[in-house]
Amino acid sequence: MSIATTQTSAAGSEQHGARAHSDGGWGAATVPVQTRSERFSSTRHEDFAPVLGVEIDWKLTPVSRVKTLIDDELDGSAYDLADRGSSSGAAVEWIGMDDPRVGSAGTPEDRAAANAWSSTQKALSVTVSGDERIAVGLDRSGFGSAPRAAHTVITAKPNSQGHVVLRSSGPGVLAENVEIVVEDGARLTVVSLQEWDDYALHLASHFARVGRDASLTHIVVSLGGAIVRVNPSVHLSGEGANGDLYGLYFADAGQHLEQRVYLHHEAAHTVGRVNYKGALQGDGARTVWVGDVLIGRDATGTDSYEQNRNLVLSEGTRADSIPNLEIETGDILGAGHASATGRFDDEQLFYLQARGISEAEARRLVVIGFLNEIVQKVGDPELESYLAGRIVDELGAAS
Repeated sequence: MSIATTQTSAAGSEQHGARAHSDGGWGAATVPVQTRSERFSSTRHEDFAPVLGVEIDWKLTPVSRVKTLIDDELDGSAYDLADRGSSSGAAVEWIGMDDPRVGSAGTPEDRAAANAWSSTQKALSVTVSGDERIAVGLDRSGFGSAPRAAHTVITAKPNSQGHVVLRSSGPGVLAENVEIVVEDGARLTVVSLQEWDDYALHLASHFARVGRDASLTHIVVSLGGAIVRVNPSVHLSGEGANGDLYGLYFADAGQHLEQRVYLHHEAAHTVGRVNYKGALQGDGARTVWVGDVLIGRDATGTDSYEQNRNLVLSEGTRADSIPNLEIETGDILGAGHASATGRFDDEQLFYLQARGISEAEARRLVVIGFLNEIVQKVGDPELESYLAGRIVDELGAAS
């Protein structure tokens, strides 16, 4: 990666007449990265500058509460794993970090992910192959309260079909990396479900690479935990690749749920959809969503759209929603982005109440209908029914 440097003069640091703003310098005489794809990456923790909480990628995160995951020593040994009836065609195994599959989808772009990477001793590998649909359900509930690191590599072999659910619950202080490789012609769904205990801390980076005529559906569902930050980074690398990135989150009082999504259209004729929806209820409930879509110069014929919607259910909440779109070629089918945060639609409530439904029940129905759009993307009827019930539980617990 090349970094442009400023020219130093007697008047101070400047480049082409540009000077540092009064609210902060450029630091080490460097100009900020100009495009999302140029961000520095490394698997070494020490290669990243210390996180102060003022950086663009960290300023919306309660850094002081997750410092242990960013800088401290982490236990990266293999952990207890429960298999929820995975199909026989799936290969689930522990591999060394020197295995060539590790690093095949991406490398860390922040200090926490690099700390997890360098701390991990054994990675979990999940491989699906064959023409039949293969389902893999993996439950993780035994991390305990000590700081841990984890690494997962999910591979869909050419022309295979897979559905993988990675479910986290119980206590946990976890920094992890999840790699997803969808090879040519494969179709893969990955569901990351966070149902942690109330005091759990979780920082996760997901890296995905999608091959020619392949399709990835990536779904993040965050319901539990004190601080949960999941950052998916998906690269549509092969011509005709498709990426559907969905997210559902419900923040209760005091919860911080954060998602930073990056979708990079690298190849021609790729299609991308990003749709994240969240609800907030309770004093101090906080959500952060940042969506970056980059259409590269070789991604002609691209069709892309991203959106984030947040439903505010009470006073004392805060939802940050920041969509970004960068286009390096004009030869595309279409691209757009949208963001909205608001309260109940009064017309919807009036419509339901006019038909004899109580106000409380009307509000419940509106929230369930709002979030159910994402639930229906899961592709597993049993899990979809379970998630619908969990939303009802969240509404009841927060009321």
